[in-house]
Amino acid sequence: MTRFYTDEWKGYDRLPEMGRSRSSVCHGRGEWARDDDGDGVREVHCNTLEGNWTGLRNFLRPFRGVNKEYLRQYVAIYQWSYNIKRVSGEFIRALLGVKGSTS
Repeated sequence: MTRFYTDEWKGYDRLPEMGRSRSSVCHGRGEWARDDDGDGVREVHCNTLEGNWTGLRNFLRPFRGVNKEYLRQYVAIYQWSYNIKRVSGEFIRALLGVKGSTS
């Protein structure tokens, strides 16, 4: 299951109702990152999510406005490109709609 790391914004409060787990930091208390499991790594922070929203905004900027009817599709394209961690032959074939492998 995916765990969301967020800040205290109320918009995230319904994540558990949707079957998503959540850990959050409270900026109001001066908390920016937290180590919950004691391994020395501060895994609870929201910089990744905030950076992702910035990335989506920058992805949409060249389109100069997106119709609400198609916004979900634009977000799906951004999500797909964000999740691709490296360019591979498989990635290029998927991008071009080519089936099979080239040997």
